[in-house]
Amino acid sequence: MKITRTINVADTPPSAVYAYLADFTTSTQWDPGTTETTLVEGDGGIGSRYRNRSVFRGRQTELVYETIDLQPDRLVVMRGENKSVIARDTMSISRDERGTGTVLVYEADFTFKGLAKLATPFLRGQLTRLGDEAEAALARELPHV
Repeated sequence: MKITRTINVADTPPSAVYAYLADFTTSTQWDPGTTETTLVEGDGGIGSRYRNRSVFRGRQTELVYETIDLQPDRLVVMRGENKSVIARDTMSISRDERGTGTVLVYEADFTFKGLAKLATPFLRGQLTRLGDEAEAALARELPHV
């Protein structure tokens, strides 16, 4: 299941948005369910791994995310996995029409595994709500980076 949101950030350059999102520990500030994200391996570049703890549907969950693609000022791709889900976050960054701000296209793609796969149709509303909350948080946080 895929959720896509577009956030316009006036007067914040792509380089600042990229630097903020490439440091995945900032997900505690913009990812609605995240309670803690810790760098556990690497220097923040490709191949770095993060432990992400969050709450979803009232339950604590943990995913290990890996940075799988970084293109300075353009793209951040993270892949998280645990026993029930694979999450892929793709953050595409570009300069806005005025040339002074940024357009961020944030895409979260969830692939459920095992028994959780059967619940996918029932999770659509909750995941859509998470996307809305992430969009609002990014719109709130990014102008200040």
